[in-house]
Amino acid sequence: MPNTVITEDFLGFGLGLRTDHFEHILQHQPDIDWFEVLSENYLVAGGKPRYYLQAIAEQYPVVMHGVSMSIGSTDPIDMDYLKALKKLSNDIQPKWISDHICWTSIHGVNSHDLLPLPYTEETVKHVAERVRIVQDFLGRRILLENVSSYLSYQDSTMDEWDFLSQVAEAADCLVLLDINNIYVSARNHHFNPLDYLKKIDPRRVQQFHLAGHSDFGDYVIDTHDHDVPPSVWTLYQAALERFGAVSTMIERDANIPDFPALYNELLEAKHIAQLTLPDDPALARSQFGTRSLDDLNQLINTNHSSSQKVRA
Repeated sequence: MPNTVITEDFLGFGLGLRTDHFEHILQHQPDIDWFEVLSENYLVAGGKPRYYLQAIAEQYPVVMHGVSMSIGSTDPIDMDYLKALKKLSNDIQPKWISDHICWTSIHGVNSHDLLPLPYTEETVKHVAERVRIVQDFLGRRILLENVSSYLSYQDSTMDEWDFLSQVAEAADCLVLLDINNIYVSARNHHFNPLDYLKKIDPRRVQQFHLAGHSDFGDYVIDTHDHDVPPSVWTLYQAALERFGAVSTMIERDANIPDFPALYNELLEAKHIAQLTLPDDPALARSQFGTRSLDDLNQLINTNHSSSQKVRA
């Protein structure tokens, strides 16, 4: 396979944009490299969410991440959803757009869950065709993310990683590799997560997700409500060794801590990347974690003084 570059530039280290942190980001302007926004939260124009998103998107690169495309469903593609997605994309100019390789709806009913697909040649063709339609409409490649799963289909004829690879190749799309989801599925289905990494084409991996999960011993659930655990950090290091510097972010959807706690957790991701890839020039382009404590304190004090003047 030719070593042609098809991914976007390395963005560095980012965080999922959450409402809890809107004010902190605008007041303190942390040196995060980029933010990932949940597309569905901003599809309606106007209102406070769009105000904050627009303000933050003017200062930081952003990417869009969705949960409603239902790319694997047999329902017709929701063109109204795609139109709203494209409108949001035109408004905030994200670096890229992603969703999940799964199905969420059937007969027009949304399950509000990311459900796995049977891994068959027929499903590869079905999903790839739908991805091509979406990409033609949006005018860009999209990223597909692997989901965590808790069941498997008897009809499956291939491993998940082969399925994901074949869809990406057939549709000419990119991959959002969720490191935590690989770990969760590996535990639940008793496979070696390193086998997953080895079978994914490095040319198509655009982004990494890191997150925490709930471990119940016999099974693991992807809950996004814990810090990134040591097992996922270890798998992240293996992913860096396999794929090199890939734009990396931490997801947190519940039990969301104060912004400084997530900032420090993201510093661990950058630290691991620097130790694993000491000579990778892409890492040097990341500005995250380079602002000194004095700079941060000066910025906070300046913003505090400005807010006091406004109140006066």
